[in-house]
Amino acid sequence: MNAPLRRVGVVVMVLFGLLFANLNWIQAYKADEYRTSDYNGRVQVATYDRKRGNIEAGGTAFAVSKETDGKLKFQRSYPGGAKYAHVLGYKPVNLAETGIEKVEDDFLAGTSDQLFASRFKDMFTGDKTGGGNVLLTVSKRAQDVAYEQLRNNRRDVSKGAAIAIDPHTGAVQALVSMPSFDPNPLASHDTNEATAAHNKLEQDTEGPLKNRALNEVLPPGSTFKIVVAAAALENGVGQETRIPAGASWTPPTSGTPIRNAAPSICPEDEVTLMNAVTESCNTGFAQLGVRLGADKIKEKARQFGFEQEDLTVGHLDQGGHPVAASRTGSMENPDGGVNPAGVAQSSIGQFDVRMTPLQGALIAGSIANGGSQMRPYLVRQLLGPDRTTSHYTAKPKELRRPVSGQVASDLRDMMVSVVENGTGRNAQINGYTVGGKTGTADIRPGIPPHSWFIGFALDKNGNPVSAVCVLLENGGDGGSAEAARIGGQIMRAAIADPGGR
Repeated sequence: MNAPLRRVGVVVMVLFGLLFANLNWIQAYKADEYRTSDYNGRVQVATYDRKRGNIEAGGTAFAVSKETDGKLKFQRSYPGGAKYAHVLGYKPVNLAETGIEKVEDDFLAGTSDQLFASRFKDMFTGDKTGGGNVLLTVSKRAQDVAYEQLRNNRRDVSKGAAIAIDPHTGAVQALVSMPSFDPNPLASHDTNEATAAHNKLEQDTEGPLKNRALNEVLPPGSTFKIVVAAAALENGVGQETRIPAGASWTPPTSGTPIRNAAPSICPEDEVTLMNAVTESCNTGFAQLGVRLGADKIKEKARQFGFEQEDLTVGHLDQGGHPVAASRTGSMENPDGGVNPAGVAQSSIGQFDVRMTPLQGALIAGSIANGGSQMRPYLVRQLLGPDRTTSHYTAKPKELRRPVSGQVASDLRDMMVSVVENGTGRNAQINGYTVGGKTGTADIRPGIPPHSWFIGFALDKNGNPVSAVCVLLENGGDGGSAEAARIGGQIMRAAIADPGGR
C-alpha cells in the first residue's frame, strides 16, 4: 500500500474511532438528558398525555389542565390570568417553566416519587394517573384587592409591587407585581405563538415578566429608618431619648446638606426617637446613623435579612421563587475609609441601600411578631390526584430573630404612632392596631422618587394578622401616602378572609 492510501486509511480509522466514542458517550452519559429533554417530541407527548394537577388558592383553581383533541391531550390554562401570573409562574411546551409550576413540576405532572402508590394502583385499575394538586397560602380576597388597588393606584404609576404575609407563620397572603402579564398565550400548544408571546413580553421595556415583589431592589427611603431605630434601641437609645435634629444638617466631609421633607418636620435642635420616627426626621436619623457607625447599621440590617442570597419563596423544604438579596452597600470611601456622608445618607435609606418589597414585609412582620421573623412560603399543602391523600403540609419555620421582644415592642409603638399621628394615617383599619412606616426614595433630579409603605395589623388581643409592603415606582412626592392606603386595603382584605391566615 502506498503512503497516500495509508494516510487516508489512518484518517478513516480515526474518524470511525471518534464516531464510536461519541456514540458511547451519548448512550452512556447523555441518554437520560436527551430522553427527558423538553425538546424531545416523544417526551412532550408523554407529558401532556397525563392530566396535570391544579394549583389552587382559597378553594379556587388558578392553574388547570383541560382535555383537547390535539396530539398533546391536555392544555394548561390559567383562569386567573394576569392577577396570579407572578404567584404561579407558567408551564409552556417548548420554553422553560417558571415559579410554582417549575418548583412543583414533578408533583403536578404525576411523576413524583411521592405519587408512586397512585401510579402503582392505577396499573391494576387501568386508570390514567393524574398529577397531584398544589394548594397555596394566598388569600383570594387579599390577592384581588392587591391587584386591583395597585393597578388602579391614584398616582397613575405603571410599575410597582405589593406583598402581604402572615407574621405569625410566614404564609404569603398576597403577591402582586405590576405590570403583569397573561400566561395563557405562553402555554399555547402552537409553539410559534407561544414563542412570539414570550418574546413580546421579554422585549417590553416595562418588564412585565419581572417579579418585582421578590426581585426588585430599590432604595427604600425612610422605611429603612426602622432598621436604624432598632440598632439605636440596642445601643442605649430609648423611645424618649432626645437626639440631634434640626431643619438642615451637613455631614462631616460633605458639603451637601441633608434636609427634611418639609420645613415643619423636626425643625427643633433635638427630638425624641419616638418623634423622629413618627415625623420621619431625616436630619435626626442622619446624625443618629453617623453616631452609631456603619458597622452597627449594616449588622442590624443583616440580622433583618439583608445580604441573604439563598432565600426562596414556595415550598418550605425544596425552594421556590428565587429572591434577590437586599443590600446596605459599603458606606465607605473608595479608599476603604469611613464615609460619614455615605453613612448619613444610608441611614435614611438612600446612598447604596437597596431593598426588595419582600424584605420590607419581613421587617414589618418580625416586629409585629415579637422579634421572630418567619420564613415566607407559598405552598400550603400537596394533595394527591384523589384529593384525599396529603403528601405535604407546611409547618412554619422561624427564619431568624433580628430583635428582642422588648426592642420589637418599642418599634411597634413607634410604628403605630406613624399610622395614628404621622404619614401612615391612610393605612388605618377600624378595630385593629396598625403600625407602619412610609418611605420616599429620591433617585436623581427630574425623576419622581419611589414611594414605599411597610406595615402590620394586630387584632384586639395584640396578635399579628398581616404584614405588608407596597412599592410604587416613581410614585412622586406624596406617593407614600397612596402606598399606605393600598397597604391598609390589602391587610383589611387579608383579615376578612380566613383563608389568608
